[in-house]
Amino acid sequence: MSSPDMDSLAALMAAEGFAYVRAPAMRALLERHGSLADWDAFAASWDDLGLDTYMADGGRYRKRRHAAFGVAAGQAEIVRKPHQPHYQSRDYNPLNGGIERWFAPVLPEIGSGASMTAVLRTCRDLFDRLTPAPAWHIEVHQFRIEARRGEAGQPTPEGMHRDGVDHVLVLLVGRQNVQSGETSIHDAGGRNLGSFTLTEPLDAALVDDRRVMHGVTPVEPVDPDRPGFRDVLVVTFRRD
Repeated sequence: MSSPDMDSLAALMAAEGFAYVRAPAMRALLERHGSLADWDAFAASWDDLGLDTYMADGGRYRKRRHAAFGVAAGQAEIVRKPHQPHYQSRDYNPLNGGIERWFAPVLPEIGSGASMTAVLRTCRDLFDRLTPAPAWHIEVHQFRIEARRGEAGQPTPEGMHRDGVDHVLVLLVGRQNVQSGETSIHDAGGRNLGSFTLTEPLDAALVDDRRVMHGVTPVEPVDPDRPGFRDVLVVTFRRD
């Protein structure tokens, strides 16, 4: 999508169940809802994530931090909630679901910073247009998927899936020395609705999780002698 108009984006989401927004358009949307003045520090915080030790496949390729927020209809500001576990049922995550997973919290200065605030406000504006809700439970996940010689990194090791929420944003923060990582969107019957690859910081995928499934192919290092990684921010909104 090239237009930064929120009405057009909401209409596309309502019609298709997903949208691929390229970086220039996403930047314009975010800057209408706040500032990206701290983006460099925001992106650099992906260098300080904790290892995801819950991987049922035994992989050590995923690092992350997590935080929860909330906002009610008519409430001006989105508020961070006390730190809590992330939970998905096995219906949505057959690989790692069914247990409470505690991850290192998003750092306070990142969670309350300008970039995160702009992201959350943009999501709220869009998702309020699609699904009026008395209140939203919001979770944010900082993910780094690492790729190294002999071990591809898997952004979605559970395969094609839904997250068990209402809406999802996947925002690319950066990628280094990796290839592939193609996002595919399927309908409930498994039909491929579209595919694309997030390549530039601020490229974004937006998903109506009630209607479609999504998955991302593994990433592999371009040069196996150098570190490779894919950094994304995942934001989920669920009616509370």
